[in-house]
Amino acid sequence: MASSSSRSLFALTLLISFLTCTVTAQLSPSFYSYTCPNLQRIVRKSMIQALGKEERLGASILRLFFHDCFVQGCDASVLLDDTSTFTGEKTAFPNRNSIRGFEVIDAIKSDVEAACKATVSCADILSLAARDGVFLLGGPTWDVPLGRRDSTTASLSLANSNLPAPSSDLSTLISKFANQGLNAQDMTALSGAHTIGQARCTTFRPHIYNDTDIDPRFASLRQQTCPLTGGDDHLAPIDVQSSTRFGNDYYQNLLAKRGLFHSDQELFNGGSQDSLVRRYAFNGRLFASDFVTAMVKMGNISPLTGTNGQIRLNCRNVN
Repeated sequence: MASSSSRSLFALTLLISFLTCTVTAQLSPSFYSYTCPNLQRIVRKSMIQALGKEERLGASILRLFFHDCFVQGCDASVLLDDTSTFTGEKTAFPNRNSIRGFEVIDAIKSDVEAACKATVSCADILSLAARDGVFLLGGPTWDVPLGRRDSTTASLSLANSNLPAPSSDLSTLISKFANQGLNAQDMTALSGAHTIGQARCTTFRPHIYNDTDIDPRFASLRQQTCPLTGGDDHLAPIDVQSSTRFGNDYYQNLLAKRGLFHSDQELFNGGSQDSLVRRYAFNGRLFASDFVTAMVKMGNISPLTGTNGQIRLNCRNVN
């Protein structure tokens, strides 16, 4: 009886493992090896040109990828423009006057289309551009699983509900990432993306004026360019040490209570992620490794593959 039960359990485990691998195997770093062999060189060249003009775009493209994957999967829905008959995600509260870099993806798509007509999805271009932005700013690189297709739909409501706000507490952050199949370690590692980029005053004003878990000198510094009223669009680096160099400075800032957002400092505020934040602060290689793992995992959120979706000819519009 025990032997029969063990065999049944083993068979079930194999089946689950096979099904999981089948889903994952639909994406592969070599997906375009024959149909668009120069794809990665085209994307890298375009990203070098873009960051040569404005280094901040590396962070902007990374954020676009995150905001895409958290809303109905990594399907380039975030890139779709509103039309008279279609409402996209760009005007959702977390995205409005915030997400940027669309023109970079447009330029890459144009170059890719010239080389490989109607072959490479906007979703895959965005995933490669996000990776290259990190690398070009001094971060790690990795093999990006490819083979995603583009959505024909978008969801304003999901963009409003799925994306964590800068005012989120730790339990909310863990929950919102868990809803996407990402665990607390993934969440803490992916938050390290805040080592690059800038933020608008309106997103961090409550933290620098109202919270107590913040270095008073740091709060005073940020208040100089982010007044209590007005100046909503004034920018500040998310990482006070460097906004254009990818590294583990972000976690060192958290140890010193210099997180820019309330949600940042929640990672190191007497909660479950304190020990991991400490490890990342003192071990940049560990952070980089975990960040790569989490990025690949996030990139596997509900991709459209096979005959699902389409290959958009223009990333802003459905064919």
